[in-house]
Amino acid sequence: MQAPVAPKNRLEFLNTRPPPNYVAGLGRGATGFTTRSDIGPARAAPDLPDRSAAPIGAAAPARKDEEEEEAEDKGYDENQKFDEFEGNDVGLFASAEYDEEDKEADAVWDEIDKRMDSRRKDRREARLKEEIEKYRASNPKITEQFADLKRKLVTLSAAEWDSIPEIGDYSSRNKKKRFESFTPVPDTMLEKARQEKENVTALDPRSRAVGGTETPYSQTPDLTAVGEGRGTVLSLKLDRLSDSVSGLTVVDPKGYLTDLKSMKITSDAEISDIKKARLLLKSVIQTNPKHPPGWIAAARLEEVAGKIQFARDLIKKGCEECPKNEDVWIENIPDSVRLWKAVVELANEEDAKLLLQRAVECCPLHVELWLALARLETYDAAKKVLNKAREKLPKEPAIWITAAKLEEANGNTAMVGKIIERGIRALQREGVEIDREAWMKEAEAAERAGSVATCNAIISNTIGIGVEEEDRKATWVADAEECKKRGSIETARAIYSHALAAFLTKKSIWLKAAQLEKAHGTRESLDALLRKAVSYTPQAEVLWLMGAKEKWLAGDVPAARHILQEAYRAIPDSEEIWLAAFKLEFENNEPERARMLLAKAREKGGERVWMKSAIVERELGNTEEERKLLNEGLKLFPSFFKLWLMLGQLEERLGRLPQAKEAYELGLKQCPNSTPLWLSLANLEERMSGLSKVRAVLTTARKRNPQNPELWLAAIRTEARHGSKREAEILMAKALQECPNSGILWAANIDMVSRPLRQSKSQDALKRCEHDSHVIAAIAKLFWHDRKIDKARRWLNRAVTLAPDVGDFWGLLYKFELQYGTEEQQKEVLRKCIAAEPKHGEKWQPISKAVENSHQPVEAILKKLVIALGKEEKAAKENKH
Repeated sequence: MQAPVAPKNRLEFLNTRPPPNYVAGLGRGATGFTTRSDIGPARAAPDLPDRSAAPIGAAAPARKDEEEEEAEDKGYDENQKFDEFEGNDVGLFASAEYDEEDKEADAVWDEIDKRMDSRRKDRREARLKEEIEKYRASNPKITEQFADLKRKLVTLSAAEWDSIPEIGDYSSRNKKKRFESFTPVPDTMLEKARQEKENVTALDPRSRAVGGTETPYSQTPDLTAVGEGRGTVLSLKLDRLSDSVSGLTVVDPKGYLTDLKSMKITSDAEISDIKKARLLLKSVIQTNPKHPPGWIAAARLEEVAGKIQFARDLIKKGCEECPKNEDVWIENIPDSVRLWKAVVELANEEDAKLLLQRAVECCPLHVELWLALARLETYDAAKKVLNKAREKLPKEPAIWITAAKLEEANGNTAMVGKIIERGIRALQREGVEIDREAWMKEAEAAERAGSVATCNAIISNTIGIGVEEEDRKATWVADAEECKKRGSIETARAIYSHALAAFLTKKSIWLKAAQLEKAHGTRESLDALLRKAVSYTPQAEVLWLMGAKEKWLAGDVPAARHILQEAYRAIPDSEEIWLAAFKLEFENNEPERARMLLAKAREKGGERVWMKSAIVERELGNTEEERKLLNEGLKLFPSFFKLWLMLGQLEERLGRLPQAKEAYELGLKQCPNSTPLWLSLANLEERMSGLSKVRAVLTTARKRNPQNPELWLAAIRTEARHGSKREAEILMAKALQECPNSGILWAANIDMVSRPLRQSKSQDALKRCEHDSHVIAAIAKLFWHDRKIDKARRWLNRAVTLAPDVGDFWGLLYKFELQYGTEEQQKEVLRKCIAAEPKHGEKWQPISKAVENSHQPVEAILKKLVIALGKEEKAAKENKH
């Protein structure tokens, strides 16, 4: 028979090699998806060995060896376990080196992570804050629930606080009735007590055995008897302190009050004593309520016992019962400095002195009371008071300052500096930090009190504390200027004096000090300071000139000449000295002396000397000499536009307009950026040729000099004068686009627009040029026309404050005061204008520089300007109508 064939295993195909390009399920249309783990690393897979060729038993070891060899060849193991944090890369790069590039890459990615985290930080914090607020709103704290009630406690008065009862023990456990238990006393203890109470007339046998000199050791003291003995002793003491007068008990208040002060509760026995004293004093104040010492003693007893509120109530009631007694009131307010001050203010000088003596005993740590007492005492007594105050308050600088003021008030100015110096050393020994700013304020306070020597001593001893050596000059000058602004002139003078002692050759400090003396000192003090200044800084021509000018203003022309001669010897090549000497002679009607000085100055001098020389000849009427000097000066200084301008003006005065035009054109070739030359040429062309030629000149000028508001304004006014209002408005708009922050253009724009638009234009101008004097003056004129007198005066004063050198604003202010002000206000404007000495202004300069006004004072020129303004205003009204 044929042997039966064993059936094939149905799963045998699993161990066989699949056909090439076999994909499971593809035949029935069930195609699966592929993941990265199925693909493996991104490199070509090697040909796998045929596992079916090996025997079954040797398949596993052979396959294992092959996989190890492949892993060694590849440098990684494909079957390594996947790392959930680093993926397959942990196997791929396990053997790679971590070099600088890897480190830099990691750093870049860390920065990216941080940047992304910071971008989300605001949202995360906002969300966290919102969650916290929601949580706190739904779960408020107890303190927050009662916050509104706690805030209302501030409205409670002192009486309402005192009326709040003390919190007692209301717990239920303390309310339970406690049962007492009693234990019968033994007979032996009763017998022993009976024997101790007996009176024995014979000695104990044990005592007799030792001669009666010892107490039997078994006999113990009776504590009850000891307590009764203490009570008897206290009773005897109280009996000695008391006396019977008409059935009333009288207590010596002084001795008892002293005893109460020293009383300290240390035992139950003393508590018992206080209770007995309380009963005694209660009897005193009840039987004789008008007796002040009784109330005082009772209050102090309660204070010693620790019942402060009860003591306050007692002394308050004592004040009600004895309203005329000072001791009771003082007992109620011994530590209140405020009440002491109030009492002293209500008293006369003698009573105030007594009260302050008592006050410093009760409040020894309050310097105000000591200083007030020292001010009321005599010189010797005040020194003693201040010495006591210094012992009580060794860290208080006000005591030393008051002592210095005391010495100064009594004529001992030599001691003032010593006291301040000694005081600063003593305070430093006590560890007090010397605050320079605080001491400077004390110096200013001393100045206001009239103690100038004390002010100087404080400054000289404290101004340098805490200031670095390289910062001393700048710091001290700044301090002096701040004091000057606050009106502390003596303090500023002391600072400058100290600074000059350290910097003798610094011209800037001498000049600042001289300006202070000129503004707030006398002529003598200024002259002395300037003399001292030029001795240390002989090359500072400004100090020489200031000294000469002050002598000239004082009317001492010879002294002014002498100072200028000394200045010339010190600075022989100074053009400013030459010109000052010329001006002195010229203004004092000495033209020949002025000519001689200028002739010498022209040998070494510059362009200004030639200009002044021409001015002298112009005012003397020497036309040919003036032209000669101008031509010679232009040969030496062709780029000095003022010489060209003066030459053109000379030709205009003589009626030689073509020659004047030639001078202006030649000057513009040398000085194309000179605005006065362009304006002079434009005015000349308007007279000679008319509007079209002026437009060409001003257009060329604006191209040569862009963003020049004066040239724009000249073009606008030219169009307005010739009736081209529309063209003027167009030019104004262009000008404001090119020069948006020009005050003169905004001021002209306010004047050009119609009345309803002026307020809005004023607001626009203030936004652009808030602190421009021309805008301020234009707005002031609006208030003036609207009859808002106070506002107009305030804005005009603001304009002259911002630009005191512009004479036009002074003319407006003076005209306004002539119309609405008082005589005093008019004089004040004149005084300020003369002090300011204005030199500029569109309307001021033609008047001040006219030949007929060359020697006129400021006051005369101001009045002429007011007349000219009136004529201009009248002409404008006529043109409008």
